This record gives sequence, C-alpha cells and structure tokens, in this order.
Amino acid sequence: MTANLVAKDLAAGHGDRTLFAGLDLVVAPGDVIGLVGANGAGKSTLLRLLAGLDAPEDGEVRLSPPTAAVGHLPQEPERREGETVRGFLARRTGVAAAQKAMDEAARGLADGTPGADDAYAASLERWLALGGADLDERAEEIAGSLGLHAGLHAGLHAGLDRPMTALSGGQAARAQLASLLLSRYDVFLLDEPTNDLDLDGLERLERFVTGLRAGTVVVSHDREFLSRTVTKVLELDLAQQQITLYGGGYAAYLEERGTARRHAREDYEEYADKRAALEGRARMQRSWMDKGVRNARRKAGDNDKIGRKFRSEASEKQAAKARQTQRMIERLEVVEEPRKEWELRMEIAAAPRSGSVVATLRDAEVRRGDFRLGPVSLRIDFADRVAVTGANGAGKSTLLAALLGRLTLDAGHSAVGSGVVVGEVDQARRLFHGTESLLDAFCAAVPGTEPADVRTLLAKFGLRAAHVLRPAVGLSPGERTRAALALLQGRGVNLLVLDEPTNHLDLPAIEQLESALASYPGTLLLVTHDRRMLDAVRTTRRLEVAHGKVTDR
Repeated sequence: MTANLVAKDLAAGHGDRTLFAGLDLVVAPGDVIGLVGANGAGKSTLLRLLAGLDAPEDGEVRLSPPTAAVGHLPQEPERREGETVRGFLARRTGVAAAQKAMDEAARGLADGTPGADDAYAASLERWLALGGADLDERAEEIAGSLGLHAGLHAGLHAGLDRPMTALSGGQAARAQLASLLLSRYDVFLLDEPTNDLDLDGLERLERFVTGLRAGTVVVSHDREFLSRTVTKVLELDLAQQQITLYGGGYAAYLEERGTARRHAREDYEEYADKRAALEGRARMQRSWMDKGVRNARRKAGDNDKIGRKFRSEASEKQAAKARQTQRMIERLEVVEEPRKEWELRMEIAAAPRSGSVVATLRDAEVRRGDFRLGPVSLRIDFADRVAVTGANGAGKSTLLAALLGRLTLDAGHSAVGSGVVVGEVDQARRLFHGTESLLDAFCAAVPGTEPADVRTLLAKFGLRAAHVLRPAVGLSPGERTRAALALLQGRGVNLLVLDEPTNHLDLPAIEQLESALASYPGTLLLVTHDRRMLDAVRTTRRLEVAHGKVTDR
C-alpha cells in the first residue's frame, strides 16, 4: 500500500531545553529524506515521534491511511536474552507482532468474542502485507547471501536458530541488515543503518533504499551513503534553532546550506554596519545639539536677539535630525546574528616516539571454531599509517588484538615494541560501558588527572555537567564515542588504533577527526568502512583481510 506520513507543528525537548518546535514534514512514497544535525539536535527523538513511540510536546503525526505499517529501526539492535536470529528477524520486520495479534484474534473467534472476525481479517491482512507468509524462506535466502550461517557445522537452519547474544559484532550487523532487507513496511524510519556495515553491506543497503517505493527517513553520518541515496535533506540546526528542508540530494544540500549561511552572515554584517553608522550619526547629532544648548544658555544674557534666535533654531534642527536618525534606527529590519555553532576542535596528543619497530607478528595463527586467522607474518614500523580493510567477520579486529598482544595465539609469536603507548577507539567503546560515572571512568583511564581538568576537557567534546556524573553505560553511542576521542587528547599516544571510529559521530566531528589525523605524527592503525574517510586520511599501507588471510599492499 502507498502511504503518507505527515507531521504538523511538532515540538520536542528534554526538560527545559527545546530541541525543535514548529516542525512540519511530509513523507510521501518514494521520498528518501536524510535527517541531519549535530549529535543532540533531536534526530533520534524525531524518528521516535514519527514512529508513534513517543508523544510530542506539541503538534501531531498522522498516517494516511491510518492502517499503514511504519517500521522504526533504532541505532543499536536490542539483543534480547534467549531470542534467536529467526525471532529477531520476525520481531524487527513486524511479523512477530502481527502474528501475535492474529493468534489473539483466532482465540477470539474460537471463543465467539464479538468483532473477532473483523479483528482476525485485519490482523491477517497486516501479517500478509508484512511478508509473514514467506518470511522463513526469504530469511534463509537473505541470511545465506549475507553469510550469516558461515562457520557453522550444522548449516543454515542452525544459523537462524542461534541466540542473538552469541553473534559477533559483525554478525549482529549482518543480522540487522537482514532484518531491513526482509522488511515490507509502508514507511521506513532508519536510525544509523550504516553503522558497522562493511562495503558489501553498504552497497546492498544502498540498493534497497534507492529501490523502495515506500517513504523513508534516514539518519546517517556516512557521507557517501547520503550522497547516493537521499532525495531531500531535513536539517535540525540546534545552534540557530532552525529547521530547514532542502530539496535535491546531499551534494545540493551542502551547496545550498553553505550559500545560505554565507548570506546570513553577510546580511547580519550589512545590518550591523548600517546600524552602527546610524548610531554614530545619532551620537554626533546629540553632541552637536547639547553643545548648541550649552552655548545658548551661556549667551542667554546677550542682547543680540537675532543671534539667540539663530542658535535656538540651530539647536532645534539638530534635535530634529537626531530624532529622525533614531526613527531610522527603529525602522531598520532587525537581522539576528547567526549563532556560533559548537564546534569540536580536536587534537591527538602525541607521546614521545616509540622504538622503530612498533609491533610484529611471526607465523601467527588464531583459531576460533571453524574460523582461522593466519598464519600471518607482519611488521608495523613507527609512523606507518595503515588502513585495515575487509568484510565483516574477515578477522580485522582479531588481527588488531593479535598485533597489540591482547590475544593468546594458537601458533607463532607476537611482540609490541619498546616505548609503545596505545590510544584506542574500539568498535564497542568498551571503556565507557560500566556503571561508574563518566568522570570516574575517565579519571581511571588517565591516572593523576585532576577532576576539574577532566571536566574541562570533556566540555570541549560537548560532554558537560549533565553528562560527567551520569553512569557511563547510560551515555548515547555518540556521547561514548566523543568520550573516547577526548581520551586521545587527554593522554599522549604514539600508536593510534581506530576501529570504526565514525560510528555514531556526527558529520562535523568526523571532519574534525580527519583533520586531527592529518597532523598526528605517530603510528596509525585505521579500520573503517567510511569510504570518504578512506579517501581523506593519508595512509602509507593497506592491509586487506579476507577469509583469515592478510595481504599487505
């Protein structure tokens, strides 16, 4: 079914802080609307409002027809205890909920409940529309094409019946992609669907999104994905408290936004210059008027009536001119100064250089069930800038762990060079997943640092008083990533290990990270599927990991 989703005059906030107000949006069939804005601008909040999961502070959301199915896919898939991959796919596609409604209606039919026949017909229609009739067959086909059953002795069926909690990060990302490819919603609301996807997954996602007839709203910080898929861009500008819908694709949005911001600055400067000139003229006119009044008073006893009359008229003329100038100031159309946006200014603190050899592997092997990495012989030298690429599950994170000496090898040898100080942003952002406060977690990672200095540093990364005392596990994915980046600035490192660092980062922060990497003098190991970052960051080597083998290019 074709469906329209209409938001009218929406408003949302956190406490006394307004995120957005007066937001109007129409999502029509075939639209792919990219939702952009800094972290904290309200993008995920807006998706939840559009999905009907939360109630707005003001305004309304309407579906036409009201029976249309809206699919909301959040940033981090909830892995429920005991839920299998098959159950996860059924839940995420909406089929599980439709099946439950259909079963309840069937019981009503059996019990002779009034209206049960209509309820059953409606639930059956929804179940069929969501693809429930052939979900298992389609799930097996998609899972096979994505390699979700790879590494299992018992084949594909066992793969779909594995617990979700048993999946690796790469496998969970493929399961999330599978749930999207299997979905048959009338409107799609996608929150960071590109996170953790490899290049093959990104291409599949792009084909899926561009081929949808349903209306789609997508939040993504993958610039290449946005440029290839979106037809419009909705920007939530928290600094200016503005909501702007740009027609055209992502490249057109960047150009139009740049022009609009330049014109806004020029308009304000023209207004400010004109007002300053008029205020200067008014001050001068008032000064002349005051001087004329003083002269008239000083010469009040003068018998020269003509002179007194002339001075009086001159003073009145200056007063009239001053009033006229003041009216001109009041009639000026006020142009508000564009607010200065919060901007992450990131640096990576460099430790004294390490020895010439940073890390080595010699005939190293790692075995995990049917998966095997190696044998690998490899040497990383100081100031090498290495991009590590490969599909999800190929062994990239395993290779990093082996290089850093964090993994017990099943064969071969590994060694880390002298004087190596590691700074790491890992995929899971594990350092900030505990129940202790962000402040305590950060201080533990940088012993001897004063809490006041930690607060100041975190504030530079947009993590202020409301964040530092919150349990680290309660931070959003974007906040945890910024905390991990702040750590790189808080302590010196000479080996920088970045495993999918752009996940959950907003676009300005990604650009700041790229800029910081340009001036970082130490050794770099970078794992990323962000195609524009791979182009932007200077590298000297590329390690390609495929099927447990490593090719040094």
